[in-house]
Amino acid sequence: MSSESPNEELLEHVLLPVANEDDALATARALKPYGPNHVTVLHVVEKGGGVPDKSPVEQSEELAAESYAAVRSVFPDADDHTAYGRDVADEIFEAAGEVDASAIAYRARGGNRLMNFLSGDISLSLVTEADRPVIALPREDEI
Repeated sequence: MSSESPNEELLEHVLLPVANEDDALATARALKPYGPNHVTVLHVVEKGGGVPDKSPVEQSEELAAESYAAVRSVFPDADDHTAYGRDVADEIFEAAGEVDASAIAYRARGGNRLMNFLSGDISLSLVTEADRPVIALPREDEI
């Protein structure tokens, strides 16, 4: 039997998916009070899958680098991981397996029902399809 508490095991290695620099900073700040042992920040570059990409890959990679820097301002030892794909939730799940994350922590981006429908409601996929614990972090305006 492990001497770690369930919370310590849950927070051993947290995968932190982020969308952009502002989101990365807010998400890292929301996670900080929980004291994770290790953080890997993930940015998914959405690929078009036969249709034009939402933004040029170079621009997306620059956005990822800015996001990683924002998380490192809160968690200096955070690792980074970039994924490329059409289905963001699937890329998050795959990355969690690749880095052997103990949990996925995310902060809901907000938006109305139409925006959630159009985006495929990644939050719903995260909490219903994950193969590991998912931690929904409070939004700054809810703390």
